[in-house]
Amino acid sequence: MAGSAVVVGAGVGGLATAIGLRRAGWRVTILDRRAELERYGTAFGIHPTAQAALDRLGVGDAFRARAVPYRDGRIRTPDGRVLASLPLERIERRAGRPELLISRPYLLDVLQAALDVPVTYLENVSDATSLAGAHDLVVGADGINSAVRATLFGSRGEVRRVGTVTWIGVADFESAVHGETWGRGRFFGLTPIEPGRTNWYAAVPEATDAGDLRALFAGWHDPIPRILSGTDPDSWIRYEMRHLFPALPTFVHGGKVALVGDAAHAMTPNLGQGACTAILDAEALTRAVARHGVSGLPPALRAYDAERRRSAQRVAFGSRTLHRFVRTERSGLRDSLVRLLPS
Repeated sequence: MAGSAVVVGAGVGGLATAIGLRRAGWRVTILDRRAELERYGTAFGIHPTAQAALDRLGVGDAFRARAVPYRDGRIRTPDGRVLASLPLERIERRAGRPELLISRPYLLDVLQAALDVPVTYLENVSDATSLAGAHDLVVGADGINSAVRATLFGSRGEVRRVGTVTWIGVADFESAVHGETWGRGRFFGLTPIEPGRTNWYAAVPEATDAGDLRALFAGWHDPIPRILSGTDPDSWIRYEMRHLFPALPTFVHGGKVALVGDAAHAMTPNLGQGACTAILDAEALTRAVARHGVSGLPPALRAYDAERRRSAQRVAFGSRTLHRFVRTERSGLRDSLVRLLPS
C-alpha cells in the first residue's frame, strides 16, 4: 500500500524530496507559505555528488541542459593579485565531471517539471502536529525558520546572525574573471550563470545598505566597480547571512518526521553547498523510505539520519569557519596563509 506524505516547503529540498517520494509510489502533498515559487536569480554551484543524486532522482539530464560548467575560479586581493585557485580542476579530475552552475529559477523549473502533483500555495503551516496525525510521513523542507522544526524538535537549534549581509545580482555581460576577491572585512564573488550573464555577490558588514556598496568596492579590480555601476540597485537582492546553531542532535522525530535542507542544517553560503546538501538530503531520505516501505518508516528515518546528519553538519561547520576566516580584519595574515595552499 502506498504511503501518504506531506512536504512542507517548495524550495530545492522540498521539490527534490517530493520527486523521490513520487518515484517510490507515495501519495504526496506539497505545502508552501508563499504565493508562488520564489524566482529571484542567483547561481547555485552543484557539486558532482549532488549531480549524481539528481541523476538518481531522474532529473539529471534536464538539470544539465540548463547548467554551465565552472572550471576557472581564483581567490584575489582587491588589486587583482591572485592568491590561490579554487579546487575546481581537482574536483573534476576526481569525479570525472565538472562543478556545474545553474540559476535558482532554472533549477526550480527543472524540479517542478518533474513533478506530477501540484504545490499548494499560501499554506502557512504554524503547527506540524496535525500534519503528523494525518500523514504517514512529514518532511520539513521549510527553510531556516522551519515551523516543522520549531513545533516538533523544540529549541535545540537556534537561528543566529553572523553579522554579514550579502547583496546579490546578475550583470548582463560575461566576465572573464571568476572566483572571489577578499578584502578587509568584506569580499566580492563572480561566477558564470548562463551565456551572456554573470552572477555576482558582495558580502559586507550587516549595517551596510545598497547606497554604500559602490563606495566600499571602488578601486577594486575590474570588473567589480563596472558591475556595480552597470547594474540597477533596485534589482539587487539583500540576503542576511544566518545559520543554525548549535547543530541538531537528530534530523528525524517520532518515526515519521524528517527535516531536509536549511530546516535541518542552515549554513552560511561560503562553501556554496546549501543547494547541494538539500539535494543530497532529499535523495538519501527518499531512497531510505523506498527501501524500507511504509511499515518500515522508523528504521528508514534512522538510516537517513545516520547517512546525512554528520556529513551535512561538517559542511555547515566548514562553511561557518571559512566565513570567519574570509571576513577577518587581519587580511595580511589571512592572505599569507592562503598563499601556502597547494595550487
